[in-house]
Amino acid sequence: MSHTVTRIRLAVIAAAAGVAVLAGCSSPAPSGKASVASCAPAKGKVTLQYWNTVPGMDQVVALWNKKNPNIQVTTKNISNDQYGTLGNALKAGKAPALAQVGYDELPNLRTQNAFVDASACSAATAAKSKFAPWTWSQTSFAGTGVFAFPQDTGPMALYVRSDIFKQHGLKIPTTWDEYAADAQKLHDADANLSMTFFDPNNAEWFNGLLWQNNAEMYGYSADKWHVTVASDQSKQVAEYWQKLIAAKLVRTDLANGSTQMYAAYQKNQIASYVGAAWGYSMFRDNLPKQAGKWTIVPMPTWGSNAASGDWGGSTVAFMKGNTHLYESVKFNSWLNTDPEALALENKLGGLYPAATAGSELPALSQGVPYYNNEKIFDVFADSSKNIDTSFSWGPTQKTVNLALQDAMAKAAAGSGTLTDALSAAQAAALKSMKEQAIPAVAGK
Repeated sequence: MSHTVTRIRLAVIAAAAGVAVLAGCSSPAPSGKASVASCAPAKGKVTLQYWNTVPGMDQVVALWNKKNPNIQVTTKNISNDQYGTLGNALKAGKAPALAQVGYDELPNLRTQNAFVDASACSAATAAKSKFAPWTWSQTSFAGTGVFAFPQDTGPMALYVRSDIFKQHGLKIPTTWDEYAADAQKLHDADANLSMTFFDPNNAEWFNGLLWQNNAEMYGYSADKWHVTVASDQSKQVAEYWQKLIAAKLVRTDLANGSTQMYAAYQKNQIASYVGAAWGYSMFRDNLPKQAGKWTIVPMPTWGSNAASGDWGGSTVAFMKGNTHLYESVKFNSWLNTDPEALALENKLGGLYPAATAGSELPALSQGVPYYNNEKIFDVFADSSKNIDTSFSWGPTQKTVNLALQDAMAKAAAGSGTLTDALSAAQAAALKSMKEQAIPAVAGK
């Protein structure tokens, strides 16, 4: 399996939108706060377990182990069943010291007391200044502890086959209305050519589209969650894509990162891709013959609002039962802030770092050969600055995503609409919270 396909699996299974601020929206679940004594350095050699889904992470860890003989790290790739594997380990009391956790899963796992608070370690609290503020706020839950360090994010942009656009006389669309008009022009010119595809089994991607339109799915106030998955802003996004699907201007038979998806692009059947920063290596690695034919531009916007969305991104969390916090903080900090580690993670796993030092990496400030030597990461950096930082995730997001995907698949097959899917996801959110005795109401 290629690095890219594995990375896609990471995004689809593990990571949903990564740069939210919970600011007062965290669940009032136990925090698992560690004592000061628990941050004392070990007397002798320590071995830590780190579970993740990132391609090439074993090579990054090998670099650490070479430099740190007294703090050795073993890595395990759990991309086949990330949260099932973590859940079973937690139940058995055999969780690793550190584990990769998507931003959207943090509230859910926190309600299960899955983390240990590393704020007793001065190096953990000091790390705050090394990350984009909104990513740190998510992992620390509005300042109440340090449960994880941010790792990567997924600011979104539009990938364009510039040669196809040129062939059909299209300019780069700046708004979603222009994008839809261009989709119609392409289809009119060639019935076998689609502007893009809509993957009904990818709630995380769709959530990124909602995020761009300031469609906040949850809020937390007065000791209860406020569920607004089916808001007017969400419905606007759903209705837009429903029209494209109904007019057969976008395909619905392709799964993101699948062999079939690459085949469609290879056959010049699709002219663009709405994706995230980590996806840059996807086309490079799987469609090498299309080098020079792709360009990356800002996401189309809703009118004059420059807001962007986020899809993907993860943290490295301090898991329950961790008895070597001091050493774990040292490794976690190096892993997610050291320039050499960040460069290797970007090269091997396609990670777009959450650390502020990431923007200064040569690999992220130079032109990328596959994309005509364009400085594509400048586009993602601008996208990141335009992401709504008040967007937050609920404590039962996995259940909500599954409900959303089930209903979206039915809508894509002609049964119901994407707006109906939002209503189904809203109902699933309220039902799942009620079952877990989590106070929640519909609306703000």
